[in-house]
Amino acid sequence: MTAAIDAAEFLGKRVLVSGGTKGLGRATVERFVAGGAQVITGARGEATPLDGAIFVQADLTTAEGTQALADAALDRMGGIDILAHVVGGSSSPGGGFAALTDAHWLAELNLNLLAAVRLDRLLVPQMIDRGIGTIVHVTSIQSILPLPESTTAYAAAKAALRTYSKSLSKEIGPKGVRVNAVSPGWIMTEAAGEFLERLRSATGGTIEDARQQVLDGLGGIPIGRAAEPHEVADLIAYLASDRAAAIHGAEFIIDGGTVRTV
Repeated sequence: MTAAIDAAEFLGKRVLVSGGTKGLGRATVERFVAGGAQVITGARGEATPLDGAIFVQADLTTAEGTQALADAALDRMGGIDILAHVVGGSSSPGGGFAALTDAHWLAELNLNLLAAVRLDRLLVPQMIDRGIGTIVHVTSIQSILPLPESTTAYAAAKAALRTYSKSLSKEIGPKGVRVNAVSPGWIMTEAAGEFLERLRSATGGTIEDARQQVLDGLGGIPIGRAAEPHEVADLIAYLASDRAAAIHGAEFIIDGGTVRTV
C-alpha cells in the first residue's frame, strides 16, 4: 500500500534528477513532481513524455553533457535546490576481472562516479552562495557486496561515489548544504533485466540461471523480493525533504535485508 503524497511538500523547490527517464530515475522524477517540485532531468536517449518535468537530452558520461544539463537548469529554473544523483548502471560483460578492458572501466567510472562529481562541481556553488541545498547520491550495496563475476567495475565505481559523498558532506555541511547517500540492493527495473541478459549470455545458461546466480552472490533477499523503484524514490525524497533536516553525511541501505552485517 502506497502512502499518500503531500502535493505541497516540495512546492517552490527546484530539483535536478540525473538519469530520470526510466527505472529508478523516472520514479524519482515522478515522486518529486507529485510533491509539487519543479523538476529537470537529463539522459542520453530521447525520453518518452515526462509529465511536469523538463527534459534535456545530454550524455552525462561526458563533461560536455553534464555542462549542458547544468546550464539548462540554471538558465531555465534559475538554480537548483535539490540534486538527486540517480544516473548509473553497468554495461560491462560478465566473466570476471579479466573480461574488463580499460574501456569498460572508464565507462563505469564516467557513469557511476564522474557524472555526479561533475554535476556537483557545477551546481553546488550556487547552493553554497545561498547557504542552503540538499544532495542525495545513489550508490549501491555492490560497494560493499560486489559480485566478482559480473559487477567488479560497477561496484568499485559505486564504492568511490560512497567515499566521495562522505567527504563532500564534511566539506559543505558547515556551509548549509546537506549530503546523504542511498544504497539500494536489487531493484526491479528495465536495467535489471538487461543485466540478467548479459550475464546469461556470458554464462550460456537461462535467464532464471542468471537470476539465481545473482541471488546466490547476494546471499538471498530475506524479504523475498527486490525493491520497487517507487520505494527507493520515496527514500530519496524523504532525505531531500525538510523532514530530514538533521540527517547529514549518512548512508541509507534499502535492500530487503540483503546485507547481513551492521
